[in-house]
Amino acid sequence: MHERERHRIILSAVQEKPVVTIQDISELTEASEATIRRDIAALHVQGKIRRVRGGAESIHPPQLGNLAGRPFRVSEAVNIDRKRAIARKAAELCGQGDAIIINGGTTTFQLVHYISGYRLQVMTNSFAIAEHLVKHSKNTVTIPGGAIYREQSLILSPFDNDTTRNFYARRMFIGAQGVGPLGVMEADALIIQSEQKLMRQADELVVMVDSSKFHRRSSLILCPLEQVTTIITDDGISEESVRMIEDAGVTLIITSVTAQAEREDSSSVA
Repeated sequence: MHERERHRIILSAVQEKPVVTIQDISELTEASEATIRRDIAALHVQGKIRRVRGGAESIHPPQLGNLAGRPFRVSEAVNIDRKRAIARKAAELCGQGDAIIINGGTTTFQLVHYISGYRLQVMTNSFAIAEHLVKHSKNTVTIPGGAIYREQSLILSPFDNDTTRNFYARRMFIGAQGVGPLGVMEADALIIQSEQKLMRQADELVVMVDSSKFHRRSSLILCPLEQVTTIITDDGISEESVRMIEDAGVTLIITSVTAQAEREDSSSVA
């Protein structure tokens, strides 16, 4: 990742919580901790952030009321090749005219590129997904009522009368903060509340997560693994995680990131 992009991610990350650690930024950018230390030092000298022990903090503290978890623009470029490969496989589950629900997230956002040629009935609580589909596809798009959380590009409401219960879908596609033996995990209670409302409106639940998510944990459980119909991930998944999914009776789809990238490269050349 280029230095300019790393700096953009660091500046965005420090707006989300009081202190962001070197380890957090290293995971976000997939750069070494030594590189991140140099980046933080450079931004500190420029007066853009304040260097602290083990990490960095914002010159202007973040506003209260933000959702837990990474902002959309920070996560969008992380593991992008994996996300695209997963989204391509997920799109293969859709048929012309299907009604589907797509939950907000940077992995699920990649679906928009592969379903633009369909004529689907789509409900989404993602402002970014809704905007893209309205502009670049012939899908019918429905969004629930609620407040827009700009950083995560989500539309969320704590109320039941937000049009969600009036929509029925064959499948719901979701991302996740992490996946483990106890189930699918998310970072924020309001996000979980929104997702669970949407899940009740779909026959099948399809979880789209790159292989790194099987090593991450959160304190909040969205649902047990047994409630998931299908998990789509990349070929970096460990054998231990494969066994965990199979033991739960969940269908597992593994996509090859290298093969996907080669297909897209050849398509762009053609």
